[in-house]
Amino acid sequence: MENCAACHGADGRSQMAEVPSLAGQPTDFIVVQMILFREGLRQVPAMLEFARGLPDQRIEELAAWFASLPSGPPDDRGPRDDALGRRGEQVSRERRCGICHLPDYSGRAQVPRIARQREDFLIHTMTQYREGLRAGPDTQMNSAVVGLSNADIRALAHYLAQQQ
Repeated sequence: MENCAACHGADGRSQMAEVPSLAGQPTDFIVVQMILFREGLRQVPAMLEFARGLPDQRIEELAAWFASLPSGPPDDRGPRDDALGRRGEQVSRERRCGICHLPDYSGRAQVPRIARQREDFLIHTMTQYREGLRAGPDTQMNSAVVGLSNADIRALAHYLAQQQ
């Protein structure tokens, strides 16, 4: 787990730009992502070496450990911008983010927790989905963010990162 902590934080809360916090993520979500990395189906260069050859049991242990950690806000989370947060909340309602990610954005099964996630990571990820540079095991997220402006993505990311 020390390899994971180098980027994702000793407590599962990332201190690195565009690197997700894994604390409190659903176990199944982490398992699926690690298998995608291991099998070369998801291309994140920093993860490919770590995931290569990992047995299923080790992946399940890592996933259970991260899932057991409390998902506090990022240590470097900035102050809440009320106007930006209101716009992000509106975008979330319009795009129905709470259906898959749950109303509190805690995620479930293979759907990640997006509440209290790093804002920069959320912006990066949603932009990749919008631009077709990233696809999950299905294309739900690609269609969920299609047509969102950079300002909408920034507002949505701010709103989600600021969740309590």
